[in-house]
Amino acid sequence: MTKQGLRKIYRTLRGELTSENINDLSLEISNQLLNLPIWKYSFYHIFLSIEEQHEVNTDYILSILSGKDKNIIISKSDFLTFKMTHFLLTDSTVVVKNTYNIPEPIDGIEISNSKIEVVFIPLLGFDKKGNRVGYGKGFYDRFLINCKPETIKVGLSFFEAEAEITDVSTNDIRLDYCVTPKNIYTF
Repeated sequence: MTKQGLRKIYRTLRGELTSENINDLSLEISNQLLNLPIWKYSFYHIFLSIEEQHEVNTDYILSILSGKDKNIIISKSDFLTFKMTHFLLTDSTVVVKNTYNIPEPIDGIEISNSKIEVVFIPLLGFDKKGNRVGYGKGFYDRFLINCKPETIKVGLSFFEAEAEITDVSTNDIRLDYCVTPKNIYTF
């Protein structure tokens, strides 16, 4: 199926989830993450959930990262360049929603892509080869291409893998893992 077709399907499916569904499924995803061999690193990039988009609630993952004393990196999006700037999340970080309802830091300690070792990635859908479908602006592909090749890319999804995304481009960056409430996919 095409990216556009998958976007439509998964936006609808996510829209049907209640807040309780989202929290329960997000907790299951967080528990699954504990089974991945990714916890020896120091710098973890995570997205802050867009509640209005019914995204995976990353609060549980933030608690895990804090409990393991990891450096947590969050981003600010520039919708003119479609690039992200990354900041260390600290006790003094002020987070506000931008005009797209994306929670972002106002400013802070900037972190370069080269320091980031693990990235948790939002997505609408993914396939059995590790290709993902996002919102279509390319923010994460632009970000990931500038990370070290060994940076671990972990998708988070409420839903299971599609057989194949038919219109993958050469600019699309594949996942290393995708975690759902019931499964861990390794690519």
